Amino acid sequence: MKSSRFRPFALISVSLGALLSAEYSAGQATDAEFAITLPSARVELRDAPSESELLAPTRVVVLGTGTPIPDAFRAGSSIAVIHKGESYLFDAGAGAVRNAVVARYKYDIPSLYPSLICCVFFSHLHSDHTMDFSELAHTMWWRRNAGLRAWGPEGIERIASGLLEMNSVDIELRTGGLQPVQNPDGFRVTAQTIEPGILLEKDDLVIEAFAVDHGDIHPAFGFKVTTDDVSLVISGDTAYSETLVEKAQGVDLLFHEVISQQGLLQNSPGFQRYHNAAHTTSEELARLANIARPGLLVLYHGLYYGTEEEMVLDEVSAIYDGDVILADDLDVFPER
Repeated sequence: MKSSRFRPFALISVSLGALLSAEYSAGQATDAEFAITLPSARVELRDAPSESELLAPTRVVVLGTGTPIPDAFRAGSSIAVIHKGESYLFDAGAGAVRNAVVARYKYDIPSLYPSLICCVFFSHLHSDHTMDFSELAHTMWWRRNAGLRAWGPEGIERIASGLLEMNSVDIELRTGGLQPVQNPDGFRVTAQTIEPGILLEKDDLVIEAFAVDHGDIHPAFGFKVTTDDVSLVISGDTAYSETLVEKAQGVDLLFHEVISQQGLLQNSPGFQRYHNAAHTTSEELARLANIARPGLLVLYHGLYYGTEEEMVLDEVSAIYDGDVILADDLDVFPER
């Protein structure tokens, strides 16, 4: 990784009051130097963001960098943008909600507590991007101030309706029994179908959707987020996209999916055809970045197919001369 003001924040020795305690071994650095202890099973409630949250700079936390392939180290695809005390998720792959809990305490971001997350935007409706939709909507739903708001392509309302049916027994048991229920309607999801254009404006936050090319999956979307202090684009799943190039021109952060060129060649001809139509190879992404020139290119949702993960970074850097990193789960941007 080259020098950049938009590097991820490295947690080395962090103290977050009574919530976190950093372990440190004197002398030679060890894994313990980077270990943290997180609180367990805390119930968090709030009526509104605190003043410190409202004044905090925008942060982006990568909750999941994985793919449909089960991975012990990478949750499913998900990125959180935290602005003025609210967390906006983009996709919610398997494990994203658990990582949100970790990030809430690791980085002291109250709005990442699951029942406090207000909004989720789905780039498309493949299962590896939606598996934690239910968890996000219905974890501690009875403590939510308001039900989750969700945006997605056509079909999002069907999924939201299915989640309601799936959890209907739980809802009946909790609302019909002795359990105190703070918000009897907290389980309700407000689902909205995406069209290209502005989806949400709140103060200086603007969230825009634009169409991308995910092979035969229509529609599929990328997102551009602009605040008073950062601009970023999230690709979702896409092949090389001229629209994305246009939207990403000069943004501070470009989060883009990638497939290793060398890894792709190890696939069958059928999967090579599929991936070339639906995803962006490392060489194509380098060409895209050379035109868009983001402040930092962040690779996520990467397919490697047996190659070393770092190879995809080398493949991009061989053609693209800008700042680029390969994201891990729980990376946070920009540096503080």
